Amino acid sequence: MQNQLLQSGSPPVSVSVLCRLLGVARSTTYYQPHGRHLEPRCDPACVEAIRAVIEAHPTYGVRMTHARLTKGQGMIVNRKKVHRIMRLHRWTCRQRRIGRRPRVQHLKSIAAAPNQRWATDIATVDCGRDGWCAFVPVVDCCSREVLGWDLAHTARAKTAERALEEALLHRFGTTRGAPSGLTLRHDNGLVFGSRAYRALVRDYGLTQEYIAPYTPEQNGLCERFIRTFKEECAWQHRFDNLTAARATVARYIEHYNTQRTHSALKYNTPRQTYLTLCNPPHQQAA
Repeated sequence: MQNQLLQSGSPPVSVSVLCRLLGVARSTTYYQPHGRHLEPRCDPACVEAIRAVIEAHPTYGVRMTHARLTKGQGMIVNRKKVHRIMRLHRWTCRQRRIGRRPRVQHLKSIAAAPNQRWATDIATVDCGRDGWCAFVPVVDCCSREVLGWDLAHTARAKTAERALEEALLHRFGTTRGAPSGLTLRHDNGLVFGSRAYRALVRDYGLTQEYIAPYTPEQNGLCERFIRTFKEECAWQHRFDNLTAARATVARYIEHYNTQRTHSALKYNTPRQTYLTLCNPPHQQAA
């Protein structure tokens, strides 16, 4: 209605005055609505050519597919057109994951009681002839006890899985004994986000807890153990190979759990702390 009055030509006043009186922007008088947007049209021949390239090379993205069509097959096609067709048919290499990961709600990684939260991470150890190997510990965030670990040639999901299985066997005697509500905190690495690892953690009854990106302090307890491990074990030896490194690491983990005291634990060892919390003094007296 306001636009019609502005374009009617009466009364004979300037457009600026009418816009000010009506309280509308002057650009409104120059706006011309466009017709509805049509669905993008795809050339069937181009679609089939792109399909053939993708079937032959499933890892190709837009740029590689366009190069294959133009340089390899001599087609004259715009890269934007290739991108549009691949997007419409959902042929792009990677699709953004729908949903959000369960992020950490509390900054501190310390737990109030044993078996409430465990933490894990990956570090590298120089193993001489075998090169740099992956070290994966699993730590109780209350008692600081190293429940399980593995040292292997590569940082694959299997390495992290073996460390977790050892932790479950050590603490509960079975891989199916995790109590309800036990969470496993770690960073956003590819190993911990892999399908195999997520399926294993879920099958064992644990809940994964991802820290926020670029905030290693949210997994500070495990990070601190790795620093201690490097300072007191890894950097104190020159391992000949992976076998020698595993033997030394096993001795250090046993020493760390049963003999090394912690100021945060009132100068008790992790094993003593766990036994005290699981068997309070009044229960022992009874």
